[in-house]
Amino acid sequence: MTFKFDLHIHSGYSKDSRMEVKKIIEIAKSRGLSGIAITDHNSAEGGFHGRKIEGDDFTVIPGEEVLTSRGEVLCLFLNDEIKTRKFYEVVDEVHSQDGLCIAPHPFDFFRINRLKSIEKLYKNLDGIEVFNARCVFESCNIKALEFALEKKMFMTGGSDAHTYGEIGSAGVAVKDIEDIRKGKTEIFGNASGFFKLVKTKIYKSFGIEV
Repeated sequence: MTFKFDLHIHSGYSKDSRMEVKKIIEIAKSRGLSGIAITDHNSAEGGFHGRKIEGDDFTVIPGEEVLTSRGEVLCLFLNDEIKTRKFYEVVDEVHSQDGLCIAPHPFDFFRINRLKSIEKLYKNLDGIEVFNARCVFESCNIKALEFALEKKMFMTGGSDAHTYGEIGSAGVAVKDIEDIRKGKTEIFGNASGFFKLVKTKIYKSFGIEV
């Protein structure tokens, strides 16, 4: 049996998302997902909230997309919120919780907060996001995949959803949730596309849910 997880979703605990945790879970279930990681910007509250209401047939992985001194790090399987913002301290704090540190969208030049100097820092990380549905250019994901293969890193994928329509557009397929920790993942996904990204930004500016 295969289980599908979207490992990069932002709820209303992120300043740039209006999505409610309960509705995120409902939509994820309706789209055939077995679980999700809620990874809000500098906050793990969305993931902790989701864990409390996930239900018996669904798994919420508490996470956080932390803007460190070197750029963003996607932190998964958290027990406590990450407070520090210094890169090496974030890595140590996550690993002390038996969590994972992932480089999200590392080669997307539109992301000004992407992890800088990944070529030097990758040994401190557990994995790399090789498919982010919000990457406008396919080449950015391809470069991430090539880097992961070259460095023999764990691979993850996620929608990076900020709106309901994006949930489940990318993620990983595993035989067991622990396979995520072991790096035994198969990646799936469809790019959101440039025009959809522009549309969602416009809708969000008017407070419209999509």
